[in-house]
Amino acid sequence: MIKIAVVKGEEVIDKLSKVIKDSKIMQGSISLIGAVDACSISTIDKYDAKKDLLAEYHEPLELSGNGEIVNGTPHLHVTLGREDKSTLFGHLHWGKVKTWFVNVYVTPL
Repeated sequence: MIKIAVVKGEEVIDKLSKVIKDSKIMQGSISLIGAVDACSISTIDKYDAKKDLLAEYHEPLELSGNGEIVNGTPHLHVTLGREDKSTLFGHLHWGKVKTWFVNVYVTPL
């Protein structure tokens, strides 16, 4: 297992993609935990399952999630907790860390 620390000033997908490429990991599983200060996630349109509905959030969000690496590319689904205790869920396109951190655990296959 590889632990990747995404720290202040870094972006989750960029950092993860770089480590995966540098480590030559083509397949694997991913789990992650931490907090982001802004992110973009998508969900699927109920009338067109091939259409992604993207949304950006610019607020501190608790984060947990999992995913996989397929052909060297990470794919993450995350749950995000907001100040008002509501949650968001979706495919993570990017997540910016400014205040806390995100720890990503990769298990190569």
